Parts: sequence; structure tokens; C-alpha cells
Amino acid sequence: MLADKLRPFLDRYDELSRLLSDPSVTNDISNMTKLSKEQAGLEDIVDAAKSYLQALEDIEENKNLLDDTELGELAKEELENARNRKEELEEKIKILLLPKDPNDDKNVLLEIRAGTGGDEAALFAGDLFGAYARYAELRGYKFEIVSQSEGNTGGFKEIILLIKGKGAYSRLKFEGGTHRVQRVPETESQGRVHTSAVTVAVMPEVEDSEVQINQNDLRIDVMRSSGHGGQSVNTTDSAVRITHIPTGLVVTNQDGKDQHKNKEAAMKVLKARLYEIQEEERLAKETSERKSQVGTGDRSGRIRTYNFPQNRISDHRINLTLYRLDAIMAGGLFDEVIEPLIIDYQSKMVAEAGL
Repeated sequence: MLADKLRPFLDRYDELSRLLSDPSVTNDISNMTKLSKEQAGLEDIVDAAKSYLQALEDIEENKNLLDDTELGELAKEELENARNRKEELEEKIKILLLPKDPNDDKNVLLEIRAGTGGDEAALFAGDLFGAYARYAELRGYKFEIVSQSEGNTGGFKEIILLIKGKGAYSRLKFEGGTHRVQRVPETESQGRVHTSAVTVAVMPEVEDSEVQINQNDLRIDVMRSSGHGGQSVNTTDSAVRITHIPTGLVVTNQDGKDQHKNKEAAMKVLKARLYEIQEEERLAKETSERKSQVGTGDRSGRIRTYNFPQNRISDHRINLTLYRLDAIMAGGLFDEVIEPLIIDYQSKMVAEAGL
């Protein structure tokens, strides 16, 4: 019975309330912070559980009043309302009972990289960057550019954003994969539609404690910056390239004039990529026991097509097609695609968990 599954959450929440009023706990800042964070993480399920148990009580109470000559009609109406509340809360609680992705509340490093299609792919990478920037603003997230490499005719060969905000990873993790664009390039005189591709990798921003890096495993090279940036950038050894020798991962940053800031930005990306490898290994173990795997930032799978002549955006994972590509790109309205992806993912997880 669902009510029995909820009792441990209520008991733990009450226990945490008692602990957090204990002077021996409140005097230990580290322990108090840890327990406060745990309690905050239980609030949604506890609130839903209390409402659910109240709905069960209301159902029983109104059942007993159905034969009452004065209150029978009112009880019948209240009974229907309580049953509807119970059903709605059951669906909500099923979602809340699912194992939470430990990365969901983290900030996101979003890497957009031009793939097949040359200059047109770089231009679309620039369009995607603009759309994601607008999406971040809509959600109330902050973002900053960690590194960028501009395309020959505009856009970006590669750009990495740090998007900050509660739950940023929980939504943007569904964006990882290959994004295919079909449109007529500005340079195309015959009006033919060209197909290009951009890959998006989504990595949670990680704390230093989450990824252990041995400094002896790093080779750090400094060099002159190349490309755009003006004389002051190009004439100083400000560019940094970090190679992680055991994995062969290479990260380069040459955005600013300050070598130390470029090194710091490159290390941030390197840590995220190493963490991504750790997560892939963890998920690979879990996948042998679980059928569904979503939001891993897999770069190989084609997840979405943007067809500009048809004003169509199609997500191939859930066979979703919307004919409002212009509005979605102009307004950063990616939630129109992300919300159905989340619902689909959650429904599969609920089925697998047998809830």
C-alpha cells in the first residue's frame, strides 16, 4: 500500500526536525548544514504524503456519512473530491518516489560543437547558442561563456557555456546528442536545402571533491592565442592547453588575456569531462539492470531535426513534431520539447519501478 511506503519519509523528516533543534547539532555547522539539506530534499515528498494521508481520511469520513439524512448529499460531493485528490496525489507521489539523479540540481556546462556541414554547421551552432541563452533567461538561469572558437563566416566552431540555476541540469540533460538542421544556406544560389549537424554535450558542473586529479597526470602548455581577439590577445602567451595524460583528453582555452583565468576555465571543462566519463561508467553498470537511459549527454545519437523550410522541429526519441520552429528558436521555448521528454522519461521509470 502506498501509505506504507510514505511512512519512512515522514518519520525521517520528524527525526531531522528534532535533530536540528538539538544544541549539539546546531553548534556543529557542518553537520547542521548536511541535515538541513537532507530535510529540504524531503519537503516535497513529505508535503505530498501529508496531503495524501489527509485525502484517505476524508474518504473514510465521508463514506461513513453517506447514509446521514442531513449530511448525505454533502458527503457524496466531498467523497468525490477526496477521491479525485487521492488519484492526483498518487501520480505526483509516484514521480517523487523515483530515484533522483544526483546531478539534477547542479549547474551545467553546455558544449555546442559544429559537426558535418562546414560553415553552415558553425552558423547553426551560433543560432543554437542564441536560443539556449534565451532559454536560460526564461528559466531565470544565469549563464557565462567559458570558451569559444568562432566560425570562418560567423557562428561558432565550438562554444561552451556555464549555465547556473537550480535544476538546470535536470532539464538541459535532455539536450545532449546530435542536432540536425535542414535549411537553405544564405550562400546557396540554387535554393537547395542543405543538411548540417551540431553536437551538444551536457555536463554537470562538478565540485573539486567530486573529481580527483593528480597534477602529475597533467601536461600544461601555454602559447600565443590565435584567431579573433585583437593584438593584445594574439601577442601574449595567454592561451592554455591542458592534456590529461591517462585519458588523452585535451582542453584548450584562449578566450582572455589572462593566462591564469584561461587555465581556470580549461580546468573547469576538464573536470566536467572527467566526471562525464565517471558517470558513463556508473550508468553503464546501472543500464545492465535498467532498460531506460536518458540524458547522458551521448554525442553519437541523432536526437532532433530542425527543418526550416517546413518550420518543423522533430524530436526523434519520442516522435514529437511541432510546426513552430521559428517561435521556439526566437524565444528559446525549448520547454515545449523538454516537458514532453521529461513526462515520457518519468512514465517509463514509474513502469520499471512497478509503482
